[in-house]
Amino acid sequence: MQDFIDLQGASGAPYRFRRRPDGASHLPTAGNYVLVQESASGFKVMTVGVSLDLSRLRPPGPARAGRRQTHLFTRLNVARAARSAEHEDLVANYNPAKVVGEDG
Repeated sequence: MQDFIDLQGASGAPYRFRRRPDGASHLPTAGNYVLVQESASGFKVMTVGVSLDLSRLRPPGPARAGRRQTHLFTRLNVARAARSAEHEDLVANYNPAKVVGEDG
């Protein structure tokens, strides 16, 4: 899986996310995140989320038998307005992915 992915919101705006390496910690900052599962055609967005503290997120464990590997990608957004707007734009495009708000 690549280190960066570009996702497109329903508005057409591009959003770049960086993969959180296995075992790495994250700074305690706010941002958006996605859980992405490897697929035959590249990847599938499984979860679109937003968090006040990305360091609290736990990356998915290793792939289980019969399941593809899932990766955590994050995008730093300190300003709540930008974070919320990007989250809504991504949710509108990647629905029915699971959606997680700042309050969990």
